[in-house]
Amino acid sequence: MGTSQLDIEFFEAVERVNNCSDSFPADFLLRLYAYYKRATNNDGKPSSSRPIINAFKMNALLQTQDISPEQAKQEYIQLVNSYFGD
Repeated sequence: MGTSQLDIEFFEAVERVNNCSDSFPADFLLRLYAYYKRATNNDGKPSSSRPIINAFKMNALLQTQDISPEQAKQEYIQLVNSYFGD
């Protein structure tokens, strides 16, 4: 099975975020987290040792529950591109 253009762009965006040494705003990170989890079909619950962090992550996940993995990839890419000014 080949990799689609959407998948390539998604993983490039993920790599771009992972390679950035800047500190990202918390709301940006929560949206990235939720889109990434949805895009990768990772339904696992948040596992932070801090309950408040888990609550914020769970809220972000709930906001993306009705979108498809493909749409989550597109949203992730757009979010990264808008942050970096592309």
